[in-house]
Amino acid sequence: MSVAATISQVDAGVLNVGYVEDGPGDGPAVLLLHGWPYDIHAYADVAPLLAAEGYRVVVPYLRGYGTTRFQSDETPRNGQQSALGVDAIALMDALDIDRAIVAGFDWGARTADVVAALWPQRCTALVSVSGYLIGSQEAGRVPLPPEAEHQWWYQYYFATERGRAGYEKYRREFAEVIWRTASPRWSFDDATFDRSAASFDNPDHVAIVVHNYRWRLGLADGDPQYDDLEERLAAGPLITVPAITLEGDANGAPHPEPSAYAEKFSGPYSHRTIEGGIGHNLPQEAPQAFVDAVMDVDPH
Repeated sequence: MSVAATISQVDAGVLNVGYVEDGPGDGPAVLLLHGWPYDIHAYADVAPLLAAEGYRVVVPYLRGYGTTRFQSDETPRNGQQSALGVDAIALMDALDIDRAIVAGFDWGARTADVVAALWPQRCTALVSVSGYLIGSQEAGRVPLPPEAEHQWWYQYYFATERGRAGYEKYRREFAEVIWRTASPRWSFDDATFDRSAASFDNPDHVAIVVHNYRWRLGLADGDPQYDDLEERLAAGPLITVPAITLEGDANGAPHPEPSAYAEKFSGPYSHRTIEGGIGHNLPQEAPQAFVDAVMDVDPH
């Protein structure tokens, strides 16, 4: 995926979205969503493989990343889960995509889950790394055992103004720590990291990231326009579309066990553990396994 030569921009909802598209324009659509602290390059190998199979592949920068920008200075820099789900639907509308296979990891997996749960008529099928990640502020307020809390250290760091200032000053160094701890057996080189880290220079990046984690803990308010969506998400809605969940055998980031979320998928469903030292950034570390999941979940 030659990103520099192929980035497009489109107005979609409150955003002007930067995205890469590959494959035939009339092919079945696949929307690939990245996480934090990653970017569209997580799909650099996945996108051309799917395009070669005839899929129309769309890979957007999420709000706060890369060339995606808010259209108005007045729009709250909001990172809550429903807002990112609305962004995905708005992008599909802007690109005249009625339905798509929606796939992602980390924030992207949560957003894909949100789309599948709230707008199943727009979601042909789902591929989600680490499974069912829809949450709520109420759940986020519940204390976890100390070992689990330790894994979320950065969430509590972001809860402080020192954390906001530290991330603003050291965003690349911070991201590299997360990459290494979340994927302890992935031997990425400096060029691979730098290629993605450039997307964190987005002027809204720090605000979006900090709000996302503060909102989860109930330390920041959401946008009232999303209250109804968040109420539906807080109920833990079932995902009815065909779904495959994935997990790497060496994921060093906090993640639930597959048995904890299997019952959240009421349609055709399977789980796959990808072996070989695969960490959190599964599509970049194991692109063929990710491609296989997208193709296998496709009901067509």
